[in-house]
Parts: sequence; structure tokens; C-alpha cells
Amino acid sequence: MLYPTLAVIAGFILLVWAADRFVLGASATARNLGVSPLLIGLTIVGFGTSAPEMLVSAVASWSGNPNLGVGNAIGSNITNVGLVLGVTALITPLLVHSATLRREFPVLFAIMALAILLLWDGVMSRLDGVVLLLGMLAMVVWMVRMGQQQQATECDPVEGCDPLHEEYAEEIPADMPMWQALGWTAVGLLLLLVSSRLLVWGAVEIAHAFGVSDLIIGLTIVAIGTSLPELAASVVSARKGEHDIAVGNVLGSNMFNLLAVLGLAGAITPAELPPEVFSRDLPAMVITALMLFVMAARPGGKHQVGRIGGILLLLAYSVYMVLLYLAAAG
Repeated sequence: MLYPTLAVIAGFILLVWAADRFVLGASATARNLGVSPLLIGLTIVGFGTSAPEMLVSAVASWSGNPNLGVGNAIGSNITNVGLVLGVTALITPLLVHSATLRREFPVLFAIMALAILLLWDGVMSRLDGVVLLLGMLAMVVWMVRMGQQQQATECDPVEGCDPLHEEYAEEIPADMPMWQALGWTAVGLLLLLVSSRLLVWGAVEIAHAFGVSDLIIGLTIVAIGTSLPELAASVVSARKGEHDIAVGNVLGSNMFNLLAVLGLAGAITPAELPPEVFSRDLPAMVITALMLFVMAARPGGKHQVGRIGGILLLLAYSVYMVLLYLAAAG
């Protein structure tokens, strides 16, 4: 057990650092090429913070453990909302000003509905995976067009100027040399591959040693570990007053998780899903997303996830963890 445990710890540490370097390098490269900060934030940053989940899912499926990838995708979505935004809101109440973010909620729910519909037969097939990957492509195109439209209009007559553009402009490096940006991109991607392989091997070994299913390991240890980049980014952004980025990172990551992470798992290795996915995991994902929507996007209300909201999200996440513990112990 010593080596698998060390592999998981080392894999998590490398994964978080590699994801940060990859996002930094890719964002600086795009900005050097003249891409607007808003477009970079909506696409590259969202993609980069989900890169750990995508690579872990791909490696797990390639290694013959597709349910670990499925658990990682669903578990990361629950962790992102319940744990990441719960902790962030507890530290700093989150005001959600951006009209862009409020437009993303219906898209997130549509993606969740699509994923549930595809999985409803109890099988994650290659066709399901391909459909989800095509959905990811469509989402990226939508985000690019939305960002271009928002940049062109600059300010909405009702909502005012979107603070998301300014927040991304402050965060994305504008003076990094191209050689350095490309170097960080390559180093980050390489270490993401290495750390993903290390993490999957250690997690599978631990699961087998304790007789726990790959799904449970994906929903817990792996999901929490691969969500660490989102937690770090959201807390730092919130402390800086960049609340739209804090919430936007989670919304974008959850979309990528369902489309890219789940899609990769199915496209590489089809899998039969345990019934608990439908009775426990998918409902938990939908419930936490609905809680966030009610708190952050109430029509006519104050768009805020306050400390009480953070406590409620953490409580919901804790209840879910207890359910997983009872399932593993039983």
C-alpha cells in the first residue's frame, strides 16, 4: 500500500502544478497571438482547469477502468459545486454580476440532461462518448461566439459593463515572451500526462486492496484530487474580488467534465454503469447544481452565494460523502 499511496499523493501534487502551468502557458500564448482575454477565459481557462479530469479519465479508460473515469466526471461536478464553491463562499461571499455567467446556467442544465439521457440505458457506449465529444465541440464554438458578441457590445444597456472581461484581462499574462509561454504549455501538458498515469495506477491499486469499486474511487479520492485546481483558482479569485471568475471556473469546468471527461471515457472503453449512478450520483449532481442556480441566479433577486449558501453546499456535499462511505462499507 505504500507505493500506491505515494503515487496518489505525488500524482495529485504534480497534477495541480501541471494544470496551473498549462493554463498559464496556453493563456499567455493565446494573448500573444491577439486573442481577447474574455475568449481566453471562456475557452482555454475552462478547458485547462478540466485537463486533469480529462487526462485521468482517458488514462483510466485506456487501462481498462472506465468506471473510474465516469466516477471522476460525475464526482468532480458534485465536488466543484459542493466543496469548491462551498468553501469559497464560506471564505468570501460570491457576488455574481456577469450576464455571461447567467447565460451559462441553462447550457449547463441542457448538458446535464443530454448526459443523463445518453446514460439512461445503463451503458456508456462509444456512440454516447462520440455524441458528448461533439457536444464539447459545439460548446466551444458557442463560447467563442458568445465571447466575441460580448466583446463587440462591450456594455449591455440594462446589465452594464460585464466585469468578467476586466477580471480575465488582469489575470492573464500580457507580457510573457512567446518562447516562455510555449515552454510552460509543453511542460504542463507533459506533466499532466505523467501525473495522470501515476494517479490512476495508485488509485486502482488502493481500490483493489480495500475491495472498493473503481466508481467509488473515482467519485471520491480522484474527484477531489482533480478538483484541486478549481478550488485553488476559485479561492484566489474570490479573495481578489474576481467573483465572476470564481463561479465561471466551476460552471465551465462542469460543462467540460460532462462533455469531454465523460465523452472520453465512453469513446475509449464502453462500460456498463452500476444502478447507483442513477439512484445516487446523477441526482446528487443535479441537486447541487440546482442549489447553486437558486442562490446565484434568482430572477429579480440579488445574485449572490453567501456564507449561508456556502454552508448549505458543504452540508449537501457532506451528506453525499456519507452516502458513499456507507456504500463502500456495506
